[in-house]
Amino acid sequence: MSEDFSDIPEELYLATEAHVKYIQSLDTRKDEYDYWLTEHLRLNGLYWGLTALHLLGHPDALPRADAIDFVLSCQHENGGFGAAPGHDAHMLSTVSAVQILAMLDAFDELEKRGKGKEQVGKYIASLQNRQTGTFAGDEWGEEDTRFLYGAFNALSLLGLLHLVDVDKAVEHIAACANFDGGYGVSPGAESHAGQIFTCVAALTIAGRQDLIDKERLGRWLSERQIAGGGLNGRPEKKEDVCYSWWVLSSLEMIGKTHWINKSQLAAFILRCQDMEKGGISDRPGNMVDVWHTVFGIAGLSLLKYPGLQPVNEVYCMPKSTISRIFGR
Repeated sequence: MSEDFSDIPEELYLATEAHVKYIQSLDTRKDEYDYWLTEHLRLNGLYWGLTALHLLGHPDALPRADAIDFVLSCQHENGGFGAAPGHDAHMLSTVSAVQILAMLDAFDELEKRGKGKEQVGKYIASLQNRQTGTFAGDEWGEEDTRFLYGAFNALSLLGLLHLVDVDKAVEHIAACANFDGGYGVSPGAESHAGQIFTCVAALTIAGRQDLIDKERLGRWLSERQIAGGGLNGRPEKKEDVCYSWWVLSSLEMIGKTHWINKSQLAAFILRCQDMEKGGISDRPGNMVDVWHTVFGIAGLSLLKYPGLQPVNEVYCMPKSTISRIFGR
């Protein structure tokens, strides 16, 4: 069923071509200081840009072969991936690498020219604390539910979820639940929309949505919409386009997206666009970046805004990719 966006002003529309050109331009700015300041996000940035292009209906706007070559150049002997060549392996960049290869249907290249799926799976599994179920981001040991979700995301895409103790990880997520239905970064920590996404998505991958208090969580999430139509990440904070994904995808997973005003949210996201140069910012009038661009576009896709490919609410990847991998 299509959504009704007829009350959105005509001057607010999705600037698809501008966004495609903006994403294509990101790797051509090597003479700019900011390009090198963000090297630690390079592989994540490729995932963000490629996902946005797929959802915009332009999956071939970046050269496939070059993208695969870059991903494989970031892999270490232990199977993990760094953010860029020469960077230490990390869970987050490894997850992005797996997602990119999944979207490009290039797992065969990982087997031929990389270290192979099994080695990637072993690297991810090595970051789990088998006593607590938690996951570290790298060998230095910082733990966070982001890393737990990332592990479930990548391992399930690789068909290797059996390499980790899923039940123990689920126990840890349950311990992060709060009285308001939300989840924090660790047991006892404040509920936050980003952490809620990671916990709800991980429970969904594990087939354990029975542990979620959907009524309380739905109420907390729907209260994130403020007067301007945008969503914030926790009470008393400003709205931000990225929560158009973290909040809305969580509502989608528990079947409560009808608890917010979808048209107002779509209008807020559209107001955050740079209509001429492309890209989406956190709030109207601010500088655009690829992070807010992908999550703004993914949010619009979840809202069923016209002209976009459908996004999977658990993986933040095109539904077509998830269907191809899981056969559903």
